Amino acid sequence: MNYNDVEILFAEDSADDAALTIRALKKGGLSNTIFHVKDGAEALDFMYCRGEYATRNIQNHLKLILLDLKMPKVSGTEVLEKLKSDPAFKIIPVVILTSSKEDPDITRCYELGANSYIVKPVESDNFFQTIKDLSMYWMISNQPPH
Repeated sequence: MNYNDVEILFAEDSADDAALTIRALKKGGLSNTIFHVKDGAEALDFMYCRGEYATRNIQNHLKLILLDLKMPKVSGTEVLEKLKSDPAFKIIPVVILTSSKEDPDITRCYELGANSYIVKPVESDNFFQTIKDLSMYWMISNQPPH
């Protein structure tokens, strides 16, 4: 894959949730622009062009980051904090896509600069519609800074 063509970084450790989300994004027409990583450490490696992503051009900014909170190695909260405190990545929209409805998580994510917080619907049809709506808004309707 050419990492410089990636528009959406998707960090999710659950293989089932990742497959459902990617399928929903494909239905929304975004199949070739998404790159899935399995934990927070890999997400940071991708963003900072380290390790296996060393050939990625750091100047090619993403349009959107979808981030789960509860991940191994580095949590989604830690990834969010790191990216939103870095001037190079601060303007990239980060959408938290998680199963946590806990108020401390929601409040903390917004304090750190999350652009949206979405609790994954349990019901399959609702999940697909939520992801489709999310992708349509952030990739088509939303106007990012230049």
